[in-house]
Amino acid sequence: MAKCTAITSGGTRCKGEANGSSDYCYAHDPDRAEERRRNASKGGSKAGRGRARLSSEIPAIKSRILTLADEVLEGERDKGAAAVAGQLFNTVLRAIEAERRLKETEDLERRLDALEKRQETNGGSKSWAR
Repeated sequence: MAKCTAITSGGTRCKGEANGSSDYCYAHDPDRAEERRRNASKGGSKAGRGRARLSSEIPAIKSRILTLADEVLEGERDKGAAAVAGQLFNTVLRAIEAERRLKETEDLERRLDALEKRQETNGGSKSWAR
């Protein structure tokens, strides 16, 4: 495969492989500048506020469950009410997990779509088996 003809900021020739009929690798191809810009803007949001929010909810719920357990053991909370609260906490945790899986699946679908588009752009088919 042909090597990229771009010169790096260090003054040396790029060691990447040229894509398809282009003389440049993905990182240097001027025709892909907009695509690189879009991908770079997504990079910082990979973990995004959604995941940060989910990961902060779990410790908060865990703390409340432990407090509830302590109150039951110390006789400060009715066991029946605590049992119902525990079931509700469990429901919330299952909803958080379902939301996390949905976000992960959506992220994987976006990434797969981008890979398939890149494969088609490089003259390949959607089939990964060769």
